[in-house]
Amino acid sequence: MKKSTIITLLAIFIFPSFLLASAPTIHAQQSTGLSAMTLVSFGDNSSSTGANLQSIENKTVTYFGGNTTGYLVYPNQNQSGEKAVLPAVILIHENKGLNDFIKESANLLAKNGYVVLAVDLFNGEVVTNNSERSGELTGAIRENPDIAIENMKAAVNYLKSLDNVDASKIASLGWCFGGQQSLQLALNSKNDPLAATIIYYGRLTNDSQAISNITSPVLGIFGGKDQSISVDSVKQFQKALNDTRVPNEIYIYSNVGHAFANPSNDNYAPTETADAWKKTLDFLGKYLQS
Repeated sequence: MKKSTIITLLAIFIFPSFLLASAPTIHAQQSTGLSAMTLVSFGDNSSSTGANLQSIENKTVTYFGGNTTGYLVYPNQNQSGEKAVLPAVILIHENKGLNDFIKESANLLAKNGYVVLAVDLFNGEVVTNNSERSGELTGAIRENPDIAIENMKAAVNYLKSLDNVDASKIASLGWCFGGQQSLQLALNSKNDPLAATIIYYGRLTNDSQAISNITSPVLGIFGGKDQSISVDSVKQFQKALNDTRVPNEIYIYSNVGHAFANPSNDNYAPTETADAWKKTLDFLGKYLQS
């Protein structure tokens, strides 16, 4: 990712936008028409929740098997006398792999007070401008999901083993392919539940029996013009969540398409991205910091 793109992403994500209150119903979100320059002007080194951003540390860790590594980032607590026990997030990449966009997103979460482990489901491979290879990597996992599920479960257990993590306050968050995997982790964590699940425009299910295995609240972020994840499928998903009494907040941004929150995508929508990020931080704060 170019340096200029990363700077723009940081400015967008820390934009303290003023937003509508969330509710467990589908909302059609409208763009406010703010320009990227206006958004940048709000980049005042504060989080969207109003707290000062924290300094962070990061390192590469082996968390699954003998050679699967992830990107671990967390607030720097060296200046405090006693280490705080913090909530944590499993971050799941898109169909490009564990790239700079995902690592920068992990950094942003860590600056807001979370221990974050960005997992790697592609065995170290990062794809650039090769949709065929991306399709091969994601297709292999969708045809045989167990390895990815075990990978993510190992990431959860790794976080639980850390002395600066509250083992009862771990969430999952993913975009696109990673959004589907975030849901898959929730569907397969009934006996070891997460504290929250966040899905950015990932493939869904309306199977109520499967969804009944979800024991964590769900936040869903989608685009109304998404040709991959239809509005109808989102509504069916939320109906299944409601039928099985899974707490949820589902948002559909009516004027944007798939992958609108990624600055490298043609559908990138900075205003909606800032809004969705605010909702993400609010959701995490509600279920992981209360």
